[in-house]
Amino acid sequence: MMQNSKEKSRFIILQASMWFIFFIFVLKLMNLQIVNGEKYLDMQNKSSYRTQIIKAARGEIVDRNGDAFTKNVVSYDVVFDKALTPEDSLNRIILKLCRIMEAQNESWNDSLPLSFDGQLEFTDDEDEIKRLKGKNFLDLNSYADAKEVSYWLSKRYDLEGFSQKEKRMIAGVRYEMEKQNYSLSNRYLFSEDIKVETAVLIRQENFTLPGVDVVETAKRSYVDGDLAPHIIGRTGVMFAEEVEQYMAKGRGYTPTDIVGKDGIEKTFEDVLRGSNGERKIELSPSYEVRGISVEKEPVPGNTVVLTLDKKIQRAAMEALRDEIKFLNETAPEGKGKEADAGAVVAIDVKNSELLCAVSYPSYNLSSFGEDFAKNNSDRRSPFLNRAFSGRYAPGSCFKPVTGAAALNEGLATRETMVTCTGVYTALADKGYAPTCLSSHGPMTVSDAIRHSCNIYFYEMGRQLEIKRINEYAMKLGLGVKAGIELSETAGTLNDPKTKNPGDALQAAIGQLNNGFSPLQLANYCATLARDGVRQDVTLIKGISPTYDLKDMKPLDKKRPQVSSDIKKEVFDVIRKGMIEVTQDPRGTAYKYLKDYPLVVAAKTGTPETKEFPNSTFICYAPADDPQIAVAVVIEKGWHGYTGAPVARKVMDAFFFPEDEKEDKEQETSEEENEQSQKQQEENTP
Repeated sequence: MMQNSKEKSRFIILQASMWFIFFIFVLKLMNLQIVNGEKYLDMQNKSSYRTQIIKAARGEIVDRNGDAFTKNVVSYDVVFDKALTPEDSLNRIILKLCRIMEAQNESWNDSLPLSFDGQLEFTDDEDEIKRLKGKNFLDLNSYADAKEVSYWLSKRYDLEGFSQKEKRMIAGVRYEMEKQNYSLSNRYLFSEDIKVETAVLIRQENFTLPGVDVVETAKRSYVDGDLAPHIIGRTGVMFAEEVEQYMAKGRGYTPTDIVGKDGIEKTFEDVLRGSNGERKIELSPSYEVRGISVEKEPVPGNTVVLTLDKKIQRAAMEALRDEIKFLNETAPEGKGKEADAGAVVAIDVKNSELLCAVSYPSYNLSSFGEDFAKNNSDRRSPFLNRAFSGRYAPGSCFKPVTGAAALNEGLATRETMVTCTGVYTALADKGYAPTCLSSHGPMTVSDAIRHSCNIYFYEMGRQLEIKRINEYAMKLGLGVKAGIELSETAGTLNDPKTKNPGDALQAAIGQLNNGFSPLQLANYCATLARDGVRQDVTLIKGISPTYDLKDMKPLDKKRPQVSSDIKKEVFDVIRKGMIEVTQDPRGTAYKYLKDYPLVVAAKTGTPETKEFPNSTFICYAPADDPQIAVAVVIEKGWHGYTGAPVARKVMDAFFFPEDEKEDKEQETSEEENEQSQKQQEENTP
């Protein structure tokens, strides 16, 4: 009886407890659904937001006439959007997309340093292998082999059930996603610039590839990619070492951004880049997209207007290439036949604007990647910008410096004679007796410039000594940077502390350690043309917020003119000698410029090198009202006058551009007449 009573009590307590718990649940439900129902419903329906960047179109680079060096063309890129991609289906989506790309013979971003062709192996990318095994990624021993790395990648990306080939394919994309910091705010760039047909195919598979999108972006394209590539430069995805630098700029850079790599593209990155826009994505608590809105429109980058003239640049490039080819085919061995490289620079004398700058051999920006291996192995170094960074002994082109120094220092007058016997004997007692190419007899400074007589300048160099020669060289623009907006060499001058008595003589004729860029030689020539007034050379005409040159604003850069403090009459004497180089039958460039429509002042040089002598040539025109200064260097070109035909074609493009147009129109007219005549003949029974 007592036992039944206890069991009954337990049953009552248990039942009461259950009713109490039930009552608590009812109160909770009433609180959730009735008392605070509206509040919790709002919380349930409350959206979250993510922001994505809208890339701004890059600004263009144009010449002084608005003729484009670069343009932006539509590119079809494939991207993954994390907000729209189901995580549990990511691997299947990647695999399907890769198979579509393979079938279309398309490539995609994949830097995973593993290859699979029947067996797993590491690639040759040591840096990437180190990163893959490193503490910030797989955290494996440095001696881990390819199979071990593949095993841990499979674990990391949940790749069980896929074949080895499929695992490698998916892992490559997943690895790249991590490198690019793929997130709700940062879409993953899977592939760039795919074919239109491929874009259509991917869009047709939209329902089976959720989160995969084909977007139209502005891709950098180069108009006449072989024209001034060293100056224009190229763009590309940031290198690993560049990411931190650009991200620190605080302008919305992402690791996958395209940035300038060299040339104007790099130097004016901030001007060309533009300002990115933003779009806001509204997400439900289950991360379903509720809406997308543009919060900030992207602003395209500015247009950079260069001082270059594309027509003059093209004329200079073709003239230098043709002259080198001509020397290869016609010059004797050891006397120009070996010519294989060079540079041409032309400057507007009136304002020191760069008109053209050619480096040969060169490369093509439009096929940079495809041609890289070939160009990189070319012993002539096509990637070297000889116009700005090449360093050449000027040879006899330096003689106006020595002549001007001697005249200005009072060591000589325009009538002072030095007799050339073919051998300089003033230092013979010290065991040094340099020679001249000929026995010229009595020479004034103008005569010596015309004949390029060494003996006259040996004598002046002996009296001046290297220190004073260097001072005048720098006053006239040699041995100092020309001030261009891109990287350039400062050149080298001879050491004034040298103890060798013959060094001053060699310095006086532009030999020994004298070494200047073609840009410096052109600026030096322009300074001679301006009677010793030197000014920094500029490559930038201005910046425009649009593609219209009417909106262009000059670059805020002061370029004061600096007087050399050399008497004007000195330059009258130097000019006389340089005019005789082209107008006197005994002048070293008479054959090539005697009949030019304008009087040209020039100087030739044949500097000695360890191999074959180079060819150097400078000139300005018209001699009485200089407008253009040109410098030409041909490596192993032997005679200085071989640069004269190149300079002539550059001046033709500057002074007589309409002649070229008329020639083309005449050629077109002749072709049309020939075609018309041919048609008449065919129609005649």
